[in-house]
Amino acid sequence: MSRAQAESVIKNIIREIAQECAVKGQAVSETLVAFMVKAVVLDPDNQFNVERTLTKDDVQKLIKTCVDRLLMSASPSLDTIKMQVYFDMNYTNRNEFLEEHKRVLESRLQPVMREITDSRARTREELEGLYRKIVSCVLLRSGLGSPTDISVVREATAALQSVFPQTELGTFMSLTKRDKERQLRELTQIVTGIRLFNKECGKGGEGIDNLPSILNEAIPSATMNIENELNSTRLFISRYTALIERQNAELLEEPEPDMLRQAVINCRQHEAFLKVLLNDVVVATDQVNTLERDLRSVLIQLQNTIQSKTAVPTNQVYPKFISLAKIWTGFQDEMVLLSVISNIQANLEPFTRSHKEVLQDSVLQPLLTGLILRTDEERIAETSGLDGRVEHAPHFKNLEFLFPETTRNFSQLPLQYKGFCGYSIAVHDRLLLPGNPLVGVLRYKDHFFCFTSKEAAVKFAADPDRYIAHIAEAAKRSPELIQLLELHMQFSTITPYGKSAEPGHMIEKPLTKRDSGIQTEVHPIESNIDPDYEWNEWEMRRKAIKLANLRTRITHSVQTDGSNFRRNNATQIYLPKTQDTQTKREKGTSVPKPSVFIAGLRGCKSQTTEAYKVDLTLDVNTHNDICD
Repeated sequence: MSRAQAESVIKNIIREIAQECAVKGQAVSETLVAFMVKAVVLDPDNQFNVERTLTKDDVQKLIKTCVDRLLMSASPSLDTIKMQVYFDMNYTNRNEFLEEHKRVLESRLQPVMREITDSRARTREELEGLYRKIVSCVLLRSGLGSPTDISVVREATAALQSVFPQTELGTFMSLTKRDKERQLRELTQIVTGIRLFNKECGKGGEGIDNLPSILNEAIPSATMNIENELNSTRLFISRYTALIERQNAELLEEPEPDMLRQAVINCRQHEAFLKVLLNDVVVATDQVNTLERDLRSVLIQLQNTIQSKTAVPTNQVYPKFISLAKIWTGFQDEMVLLSVISNIQANLEPFTRSHKEVLQDSVLQPLLTGLILRTDEERIAETSGLDGRVEHAPHFKNLEFLFPETTRNFSQLPLQYKGFCGYSIAVHDRLLLPGNPLVGVLRYKDHFFCFTSKEAAVKFAADPDRYIAHIAEAAKRSPELIQLLELHMQFSTITPYGKSAEPGHMIEKPLTKRDSGIQTEVHPIESNIDPDYEWNEWEMRRKAIKLANLRTRITHSVQTDGSNFRRNNATQIYLPKTQDTQTKREKGTSVPKPSVFIAGLRGCKSQTTEAYKVDLTLDVNTHNDICD
């Protein structure tokens, strides 16, 4: 069977399963059905072999098994899968959501924009209608009031006329479609800024909500709701975990062990999603605080620029109005994000009801008597001391344990199994306990594992492959663990719900992947550059005529005696080597300077001048004594 035929068969199976569930009163999405088909095939208890083609009986068995699982009542495992499907299909990060939100707004505004850009208004009535459409477009794009509210329309029209009077419609009509759209966006920002500034000055603001005040009330409320639900979920986790540990120690069968483990997995998944939502609310809080500071700053600048002036240059105020509009758009984005977060939180709660109905307080309270309920923080604190660390041992020579003081960016290590202890999952049958990185993070095959205790780390390090295989088998029996623990790399046929757009890509034999490298020569083919190549045919013709003329010529050569015996000579010499000489000591002498005085040249009483020479030069010994 070809790949295309297999995908067609799988799509038919999914469609038939969804129809049977609908007939029995349970509406399910194709994404949920697709994942359930994968989970049923992976479960070894169902004995499906992905390496061979499914027979007709196999298909009927697969459909029946999937329908039975999808119609199970009070199943925490099924609720966990539904929760994962819902969250992955409805949640996205801030940037992607805002981009999608803007894209949706643009698509909704396209009909209005198209009417304006494609308009060929000529008469006065048509131009007035076009101007009204521009006002409506500005209001719709800014989100500040309804286009059907007369007071809002009047205020927006007045603001628009101050920057774009109706007399400039002729110039607007002569622009290209792209320039018209750009100018409409710019006009929207300027008009929005003007209306916001007028609201701040108490001169307008019809239909404009006080978004900063609303957000300052809504964000703490949303934070409190998520934290309360998170604390409630953690309480259930502490109860169920304590009961599982007691069952493991005393070999009890009440309540049903598998139901307890499904409930723990459901609560852990709910806790993980609530943490994501809470983190988004914290980011929104910081963003709102930043926007409020920017808003105050821009309003002060505008007030200082405008004050009581009757006319202000546009190049001074228009950029500030645009900045004000962008800041307000940020507030609107935070409102939409907060609304989506609150909606997702409310829709996650129904997926946690099954374990609350099956494991009611009346059933659990007698079993919890005498048990100490410990939170994750308390469990981690018990092993955070130096005594709880893994010590280096000889049999760890091929393994490496990482610690905060020896590892850079220790807190940012991508922990395997979302930080849960792999030893507890494998040995205690899917028991999810948070690992303590301070015990020591095991690095094995470029994966990082953390554990609840030193003993668990030592036992896991003794044979990591065996424990990893046990965890994979546990995930086959509880397919919701694949998403919770992020085991998609171990199950190549299971992809995250958000990425499985094609429901036909499901049951396939896993592909074997490995790292490989290849190196090629930079230029495997030798270059052949002809220096005499000519592309000009007239140049080629000239050369051909030249060669044709040479055929009729004769070459003469003459050799003389001098040229016969002449040859090239080369001589090589060795340059003299630079030499220096140094004596053992340095000594110098100083001699007296000659000094001679001639006396009698000035004359005397006698008629004749008698000059005589006086030698004042010191002798050598006297001179040396003076110098010393």
